[in-house]
Amino acid sequence: FVILAVLIATAALSPATATAWGENDATREGAYPPLWDRAPATLMDYPVKDNKIVINAWNYLQRLGMYKTLLKSSDRYFPASRSQNAANILWGLPLQHGWQFRTGRLADPSSASSCGHEEGDLLCISVRSWWSCMNYYLAAIPFLGAVEAGLFGQLPYEVEILPPEEQGADFCYSVADCRAHFPELMDNWKAYFEVIPFLYLSNFSFELDDALGLMWKAHVSSIAYSLPKFQGSLKYLPGPEATFGADWANAVDFIAATHFSTDFVTTNDFQTYLPQRMLVKGDVPPLISDFSLQQNRVLLSMSVLHKANQLTGGLLLKLWQKVMSTAAGREMGRELIENLASS
Repeated sequence: FVILAVLIATAALSPATATAWGENDATREGAYPPLWDRAPATLMDYPVKDNKIVINAWNYLQRLGMYKTLLKSSDRYFPASRSQNAANILWGLPLQHGWQFRTGRLADPSSASSCGHEEGDLLCISVRSWWSCMNYYLAAIPFLGAVEAGLFGQLPYEVEILPPEEQGADFCYSVADCRAHFPELMDNWKAYFEVIPFLYLSNFSFELDDALGLMWKAHVSSIAYSLPKFQGSLKYLPGPEATFGADWANAVDFIAATHFSTDFVTTNDFQTYLPQRMLVKGDVPPLISDFSLQQNRVLLSMSVLHKANQLTGGLLLKLWQKVMSTAAGREMGRELIENLASS
């Protein structure tokens, strides 16, 4: 049963039947997160106030800029032969953020404000959005971990992130603040940014799989911490969307164990299978009429995977992680994700 459940889920999660992106597609406008060209590209593109670089992470462009600066500052550690920094494994973060924005998942779902809606401030990121709060821990924490690791060099100013209008105690806003409140998360992200300079250096044995392992360790630790913290925010979402969010968070643990690559091309392939709008009452996969066959299969399979993991008390994930604990096992896992959907 355990093996069957994993095979069913990973098969449907496969991007193998998608129209494959190539490296030349890195120049296609639609491949990038929305408004990518308008996002800050360096820390000095942000305003400076009271000798601090001030970032409003509750504005889509400014949060997107945090990712853009990370990519720009780390591109030298990835193969130059790949166009537009496409090999950088941090692409998964801004592309996921862009998907959330494009599909309306960063807007206020409670109808209490127009934040993130077309009739209001479209670039506003709502603190009532479960997706935006979860994403904060995959934006601010990695960003400040990189600052602490020295990725941006010696900065002339400290960096400070502005708090939201409510729920301020749920977040941290500077290196010192995040270090005090979330030391393990900061350690995990800092570790990743400290080791990537050693990628592809002939006198070091550190390889891409090692970098992916550290990145995914930091990624899942951010989700593990934020998931219970924002459980209450799911109440603002339609039932099917709330279920999908929980299923997605569970699926990430399985994907992470394979050290799945989150470069530009692979992430764009993978996101083809995610729902391109919020789920609403009456949406029941695999019978959602305006979703593709593959999108319906992904939603159903994530649900099956989550329920199977719950029924086994988390044993399913532990067994999967054990199988993925070797390089050969991880290669098998990635091949399952990439190939089984086409069989």
